[in-house]
Amino acid sequence: MTVFTIQEVSRRSGLSEPTLRYYEDAGLVGPIDRDAQSGHRRYRDADVDTLEALACLRTAGVGIGDMRTYLANRIRGREAAAEQRDLLLRHAERIEAEIAAQRVRLEYLREKAALWDARDRGDATAEAETIERLIGVVEVLR
Repeated sequence: MTVFTIQEVSRRSGLSEPTLRYYEDAGLVGPIDRDAQSGHRRYRDADVDTLEALACLRTAGVGIGDMRTYLANRIRGREAAAEQRDLLLRHAERIEAEIAAQRVRLEYLREKAALWDARDRGDATAEAETIERLIGVVEVLR
């Protein structure tokens, strides 16, 4: 059986050492074995596998509560497949909404830049056209 130090697990998972300790305290992983001599944490392969999954969920913006649900469903296996799918799709929908909102913000900034570009060039026609587009973007932005 392979064992890993907290530093090794941090490098492998991309999670900081304080986050690894927090996840253990929160009951997401562990209890983690300790070295008999030093008392330092010693992670097993299964712990690392769980932490790598949590790191991916964290990167996707999944909160602690849903991480708990994900891990519980993972243990239940196929009988929890529909719940697991729904949990992940719910987060996918949230991210899609965030992306759509970011696209509107990006469009607003580009149109504002185009407005100031038209003003800089003294192009009244381009300025008026940009203002019309900006009005539409601002309505969506609100």
